[in-house]
Amino acid sequence: MSESVKDRFLVSGGARLQGAVKVSGAKNSVLKLMAAALLAEGTTTLTNCPEILDVPLMGDVLRGLGCEVTIDGSTVTITTPAELDSDADFDAVRQFRASICVLGPLTSRCGRAVVALPGGDAIGSRPLDMHQSGLEKLGATTRISHGAVVVEADQLRGAEISLDFPSVGATENILTAAVLAEGTTKLHNAAREPEIDDLCNMLIAMGARIQGGGTSTLTIEGVDRLHPTDYAVVGDRIVAGTWAYAAAMTQGDVTVGGIAPRHLHLALEKLKVAGADIETYENGFRVRMDRRPDAVDYQTLPFPGFPTDLQPMAIGIATIANGMSVITENVFESRFKFVYELQRLGANATVEGHHVVVHGIEQLSSTEVWSSDIRAGAGLVLAALVSDGETTIHDVHHIDRGYPHFVEKLQSLGADIRRVTE
Repeated sequence: MSESVKDRFLVSGGARLQGAVKVSGAKNSVLKLMAAALLAEGTTTLTNCPEILDVPLMGDVLRGLGCEVTIDGSTVTITTPAELDSDADFDAVRQFRASICVLGPLTSRCGRAVVALPGGDAIGSRPLDMHQSGLEKLGATTRISHGAVVVEADQLRGAEISLDFPSVGATENILTAAVLAEGTTKLHNAAREPEIDDLCNMLIAMGARIQGGGTSTLTIEGVDRLHPTDYAVVGDRIVAGTWAYAAAMTQGDVTVGGIAPRHLHLALEKLKVAGADIETYENGFRVRMDRRPDAVDYQTLPFPGFPTDLQPMAIGIATIANGMSVITENVFESRFKFVYELQRLGANATVEGHHVVVHGIEQLSSTEVWSSDIRAGAGLVLAALVSDGETTIHDVHHIDRGYPHFVEKLQSLGADIRRVTE
């Protein structure tokens, strides 16, 4: 990671993006699928994995628990031993938030888990209350001790569980704990994200009995053991959405492959309202825009609502749209740092509580900006593409965590962007 921390992108605005780009597997899915490999002794192979920094980080987490992990391009092979180490309190775990998804599998396989509380992006507090109370309903005891969550359970038993909020992380941990529990678990108000459905499908391929993937009620019938599998990761809807918004903002023409358009239904509908012409295919879509976009209002909500991870792209297109837009953030509280960077680029945007009010202008003006998380970083690149002159984007290591070969793909679409290493 250290080598890319000082890197920056230089982006010259004015290019119209055109061409075709293919997305790889979803960042928000692959890490959870890697953790799910803990549930079965033997070798699980994941294909279509994105080549991003988080995958080797997760590999380090699994190695620390006793697995053998090899990463070869987009294929990750995980060999899980009969006896796992249940103690995930080490540095690799603290590096990023997704490591919390080993909690369910470890509890399931070992009857206990110690997982260091994760760090990662600066986008607000997300306590583990729902993860803990879900595991407690299954018969575990949980506590926070010395900066780690500790879960202990002699025997997990199926239960009726209702989530206060359709948390993706809590849904995943309860799901991976319940698959080996005794009896049936019903999880109400479960997250409906395509990445949850992906996890359900992989668990079913491993021998789990799950009904209702992709709906708000999951029914999990516990089984005695799971077996390893080969599985292809679902396409990354957030990366695909980023390409869609980049095409519309630059008045371009981009075809995106490797993604089911239904996973981006609302995001693409919003672009239609903004004036884009959209064609959808079974495994891709095309976005064409031949004029300045019209202003559209957005509010982020859990799936099938507008994804919080595309909120910076929504604000980005609003800054150069015709008219006024209001973007409301309902999922993460501190996601607006990004707006202050856009203001440096001349955007007429103000933060009012959960809302950002944006009055669109014809063109942004170039300067130096700093990315604060993965999606904000990508949003700044899109804003730089519609600025006059050359914008310098610092802290691009964030972007590397979520967008494989981002610079190269942008260049292939005609953008003027290059990476500079100190």
